[in-house]
Amino acid sequence: MKVRTNTAQVVSARGRRAAVAGALLLTVLAASPAQAGPNEQARRIYERIAGVPPSAAELASMSATINSGCGGSCAPGAAALVTAAQTATSAASFYNVTLKNMVIPWTNRDQTVFAPLNDYAATVIGIVRDDNVDFRTVLDADILYTFAGVPAPTAADGSTHYKTAEQNGLDMSKPSVLVRTSQSAVYGTPTAATAGLLTTYAAESAFFINGTNRAMFRYTMMNHFCNDMQTLMDTTRPTDRVRQDVARSPGGDSRVFLNTCAGCHSGMDPMAQAFAYYNFNGTVVGDGTNTGTLVYTSGQVQPKYLINSNNFKYGFVTPDDSWSNRWRGGVNASLGWDPNAGPGYGNGAKSLGVELESSDAFAQCQVVKVFTAVCFRAPLQSDQTAIGTIKTSFKSNGSLKQVFQQAAAACPGQ
Repeated sequence: MKVRTNTAQVVSARGRRAAVAGALLLTVLAASPAQAGPNEQARRIYERIAGVPPSAAELASMSATINSGCGGSCAPGAAALVTAAQTATSAASFYNVTLKNMVIPWTNRDQTVFAPLNDYAATVIGIVRDDNVDFRTVLDADILYTFAGVPAPTAADGSTHYKTAEQNGLDMSKPSVLVRTSQSAVYGTPTAATAGLLTTYAAESAFFINGTNRAMFRYTMMNHFCNDMQTLMDTTRPTDRVRQDVARSPGGDSRVFLNTCAGCHSGMDPMAQAFAYYNFNGTVVGDGTNTGTLVYTSGQVQPKYLINSNNFKYGFVTPDDSWSNRWRGGVNASLGWDPNAGPGYGNGAKSLGVELESSDAFAQCQVVKVFTAVCFRAPLQSDQTAIGTIKTSFKSNGSLKQVFQQAAAACPGQ
């Protein structure tokens, strides 16, 4: 028997079902708050900064702060949210887990978090915790953080101290445990040759070992400017400071050098010359870290700067550790170099560190990294106003801890 279906009836039935579904959706939306309440905002801020749920007392305190400061409704980035976030940045797990996991990838070539604790990471954690060191000095200061009660690190072994502290579960949130000192006191590096994170044992063992010391410059750009060399290329810069080891006609074609190689080396080589007196004598051990000795030869250029001279014998021969920032002009002038930081040239890693950390790009990178770590996403176009506000604050006070608080307040949950 053939059954005939009335088209009008089918359309009518579909319409009724759509109407019912629409009514249910409106009911759900009406029952859901457009903005998370103080409890939800407090919980999310704490968990994203500290990595663990807040205690009942912490949640109540943060929620009360948010509620009293906003009258029950906080817009992202409100002062009450920032104040509440201070509770989260006081948590031990913020230092021992969140910060450590964020910084460890900066300290090795593989950019992996699965590496042992080291002096570079511990120093960042100490600076953020104490909040009395301007983070915009981390590439030039004579600073180091070590652990009390553990045999001190040395220029010949700067790894065991930190591995032991990590294995013993020492709490980096306690000033009596992770203590501020100096690289000159611990490693014997001349104060004038110290350059913050750049001259820590971890950084030198990763980026000064073998090679030509260009790795230190490249990874500094990646870690503190959020740019790799490919995005910093500028073929308009003069090539007079490009070293002899860079062939001018790779594969017999000079266009490769002019259109590719020169774009990186014309800016990098004049600045990487600041590292001409540094070396690291060591080898890679089983866990992927390096073991060896820090080397600084004042007034004497390391042989690695003069290798492969036959690649182009008319290239630049490094005579000393003087450096020049050719990127103050050209497309990379947009990185925001600070004319008050110096003339754009100098001698040694310390003065180069001042040049780098004083730039707008340095501040922008720190803010974006923290925002991404706390909000679990890269900033969107709609976040740019908040990013700009946070960066302005950071450039005025140098507090990375406050950047964490402000970033968490910018994405407290909808």
